[in-house]
Amino acid sequence: MTTLITLPDPTRHTPISSGDIIDPELYAEQRKELRKAMIPVKAPRRIAVGPDATFYFENYLTMWYQVHEMLHAEKGGAEQLKDELAAYNPLIPNGSELVATLMFEINDPDRRERVLQQLGGVETKAFLGFGDFEIFATPEMDVERTKETGRTSSVHFLHFPLAKEAVEAFKNEEGEIILGIAHANYNHRAILNAENLSSLRKDLA
Repeated sequence: MTTLITLPDPTRHTPISSGDIIDPELYAEQRKELRKAMIPVKAPRRIAVGPDATFYFENYLTMWYQVHEMLHAEKGGAEQLKDELAAYNPLIPNGSELVATLMFEINDPDRRERVLQQLGGVETKAFLGFGDFEIFATPEMDVERTKETGRTSSVHFLHFPLAKEAVEAFKNEEGEIILGIAHANYNHRAILNAENLSSLRKDLA
């Protein structure tokens, strides 16, 4: 009888190791079921801000799943695994931060180029606002996301660092918690709902 894959604890703050990786054949056999199981995990962590930007908040489980998906797609074995762990482990929140992938999802290629050309530096303009706190994101410095021409990437990896007082406020705030982008050419806000907050608060120690 095939052993059913159990999803790991999403609240883990430790890096993914090679010992956490499922056998590729077993993963392939159960990939359809795992994809279904991830839908309710990801749904409250996907937050649209304005017409074109979407934040996908990451945790141990979303990164564990992403690593497996990349290994399944490319089948690069142990050598690929090293690269995937190096790429995705930094996006697991450490207990005093929230981490998100910000994507500008614009289907029309001409419009996408026009928008991205106007959003240089947007990776430093995303913020969380709650109580007395306004916390701007720190971009992952893996590559330069805004070119000298002013064009920005359609994908950014962002850390929202929270000091101890901010962690407690985020976990207990009864007023509105805002996720926004304060860029001259893209100035939009979204209010986090109860489902968003219930999921994101689990990322904090």
